[in-house]
Amino acid sequence: MMTKAQFMTNPGAAPGQQQAKLFRIYNHYRLVVSLMLLALLFVDPVNFDTRFRALDYYQAGVVAYFALNGFIAMLLVAGFQPSQRHVTLSILLDILIMHGLLFASTGITNGLANLVIVSVGAGNILTPSRMGIFYAALAAICSLGISSWAVLTLNGPVDDIVRAGSLGILYFAAAFILQNISRRMMRSEALATSRARSIAELEQINQQIIQRMRTGILVLDRYGQIRLANAAAEELLFGTATGSKAPNGPPRVLPKPLKLGLEAWIKDPGRRIEPFQPSPASPLLQANFTRLDQERGDQILAFIEDMSKVTQQAQQMKLASLGRLTAGIAHEIRNPLGAISHAAQLMEESPNLDTGDHQMLDIIRRHSRRVNGIIENVLDLSRRKAANTDLVDIPSWLEEFRTDFLQTQDEQHPPAEIRVKVTPHIPPARFDKSQVEQVLVNLCDNGLRYSEQHLGKRQIELHAGATIDGERAYLDVRDFGPGIAKDHRHTVFEPFFTTDKGGTGLGLYLARELCEANQAHLSLVEDDRPGCCFRITFAHPGRMI
Repeated sequence: MMTKAQFMTNPGAAPGQQQAKLFRIYNHYRLVVSLMLLALLFVDPVNFDTRFRALDYYQAGVVAYFALNGFIAMLLVAGFQPSQRHVTLSILLDILIMHGLLFASTGITNGLANLVIVSVGAGNILTPSRMGIFYAALAAICSLGISSWAVLTLNGPVDDIVRAGSLGILYFAAAFILQNISRRMMRSEALATSRARSIAELEQINQQIIQRMRTGILVLDRYGQIRLANAAAEELLFGTATGSKAPNGPPRVLPKPLKLGLEAWIKDPGRRIEPFQPSPASPLLQANFTRLDQERGDQILAFIEDMSKVTQQAQQMKLASLGRLTAGIAHEIRNPLGAISHAAQLMEESPNLDTGDHQMLDIIRRHSRRVNGIIENVLDLSRRKAANTDLVDIPSWLEEFRTDFLQTQDEQHPPAEIRVKVTPHIPPARFDKSQVEQVLVNLCDNGLRYSEQHLGKRQIELHAGATIDGERAYLDVRDFGPGIAKDHRHTVFEPFFTTDKGGTGLGLYLARELCEANQAHLSLVEDDRPGCCFRITFAHPGRMI
């Protein structure tokens, strides 16, 4: 019998296999009948001489029938697959051989006549068509022929013809009844096959939808063991899309924040889990749980959503409000700021200023520039345009960026040094070049400044690579400065946070906002190497922005 998977894969193969199975069963029946007929030859052979019309032909026919059925049985055991013509030929031979044995034995009154009904019925089950009616007609003609011959030549009783007619009626009745039943079964089987094919197609569609959807789906047990996971869940939680097991590795283990969230939800199903990050370089994720079986509760369904899109929409709303706000207050702030700067310039021209006054004027000018920079950054943030994305080849684009950036640093002392490291086979990425280059300029300027403060050299390293699954690209910007203190690592992307007294605190915030607009993720990589490393993980190139 076919397994469920085989049937779902190829539902149309079921009728042929079913017919072959039924034919095997019928051949077993023929083999048993022929064996019994052969055994009866050794029972009371003296009476056979007086009752049988042609004992020698009868014995030869029984032996030949047994040999034929045994040969067919061996072919079937060897794996022979009978076709429709083999089935038809077998039924015809059965009908003819049975009537031959009736002719050689005691005629139509012999009990072998009842076996003809079985052969006709089997023929109509195996071949529910006009050929089934032909089996009944052939059997009826043979029965009437034997009875008529016995009446005309052997002075047999006329009742034999009546018995043969009754058998003929039984043949046709069996044919019509079994054909009707077989047709209904075939229609039911065709309907079942059609529905199975539809179910298989729906299953494939559902599988593709689940695997392609960007929401991660996990099936867990109550202990947090992963039973099933779609590609999005693998990508969001583990950075790969290779199934619930890593290649040649142990089963996947839930990240600790998600495991703790699951345990808290099991204790209190009404509790909402806080957003979490599986790793410092991962985007912010939100998990929701529900039980697959409300009664038993053995399996838990987890939905993992990337908060980047939600965050992006929220940021767009926030920036729209910020734009309206800044449009209203920029004029109010810049006018007094301009007056302060102008007054400072006029005071600087006074000949009566001492050293302390010049220091105070320098403080006024420096902080005026800082306030003006904050206003410019906020205005740039609120005026940000939608991303105009292209499919970008990372290595060539990165080399082009390095060349252009160094040209802007020619007059700087000491000169800037940018080392580029590219891993082979990096997939392309889809983003807005101008926006991502703005992010890189900000990161490179910061990296060169902190490297110079720490080492006296303005040098950074750009490393382009691919994620573990090989489907997404990332770009690391590493400096050789003092690094970021652990207490500040979770706040570096907050607006107006800075460790530089001359900074505005909006550079990294603006950089992350621009990355989110391109469905990329900017994160701080925590490792044991000196300095600090910021990573831009790009979205899958097939994802449209």
